[in-house]
Amino acid sequence: MLRYGCTRLEIGVQSVYEDVARDTNRGHTVRAVSESFHLAKDAGFKVVAHMMPDLPNVGIERDLEQFKEYFENPAFRSDGLKIYPTLVIRGTGLYELWRTGRYKNYTPNVLVDVVARILALVPPWTRVYRVQRDIPLPLVSSGCENSGNLRELALNRMKDFGAECRDVRFREVGISLDNIHEIHHKVRPESVELLRRDYTANGGWETFLSYEDPERDILVGLLRLRKCSEEGTFRPELVRKDGDEGGCSIVRELHVYGTAVPVHGRDPTKFQHQGFGTLLMEEAERIAREEHGSIKLAVISGVGTRDYYRKLGYELDGPYMSKSLL
Repeated sequence: MLRYGCTRLEIGVQSVYEDVARDTNRGHTVRAVSESFHLAKDAGFKVVAHMMPDLPNVGIERDLEQFKEYFENPAFRSDGLKIYPTLVIRGTGLYELWRTGRYKNYTPNVLVDVVARILALVPPWTRVYRVQRDIPLPLVSSGCENSGNLRELALNRMKDFGAECRDVRFREVGISLDNIHEIHHKVRPESVELLRRDYTANGGWETFLSYEDPERDILVGLLRLRKCSEEGTFRPELVRKDGDEGGCSIVRELHVYGTAVPVHGRDPTKFQHQGFGTLLMEEAERIAREEHGSIKLAVISGVGTRDYYRKLGYELDGPYMSKSLL
């Protein structure tokens, strides 16, 4: 996948409970999921997980507990998430359970309530890519009543709870307020600050760097930095060599949000190409060198963005762009 220029992996988790994985015939253990997360992140990939509330023999309380476990347990903690509430599809084993009365979906109101409580648990370094899967209604026998706007309904329900959604997608500039033009004029450079959040995940030390307007909770740009672990790193470009004074750190994502601007373009009313990406990379290099003790910083880069990193002193190193920190 690295040879094809892939930078993000989506992995089906569905549940953190071994008994549920077994009963739903996942064909793998939950432990295998956490191991795949570890290997993927140590190769530099961004990891997006698919989770499925409302599976058989789970229930509301256990559903909420599993998402709390997912966000708090370092064995999981993916970078992104897709929440796909269970749908009953004709021709499946679940359809037979539903048809014979041994399984019943959450009611629409309960489902909105559960998803709202899940979104309230999402940490600020995680992006919720989707809520609900698009499957043609004629194929769905049960569980699709809110398929069109479940996220919107859940966000409105959160207001009733007095809770806030702090995931990346909700906070990114251009999304977080209704009037995009108003955002670009209200968020001034002097109100944007560099924030740092450190956490452990999948055997490694993760640092989430971001430029944000903390007062309005608006996200302008982010960078995901990881200190490659000794036991999970397998790529020869990232493995610490015998005799080296330090190891390797890797930037798994760099993203500046806002309205798209051409690569060589400049627009003072837009956030792209205003230097936020360069500043994030400079801070990542400092952390890798001074705190990780790394002698090399690698970046998992899409083919089209390699020239950007070349301008920052990086060179092609296998599928990565890398730079010596010595």
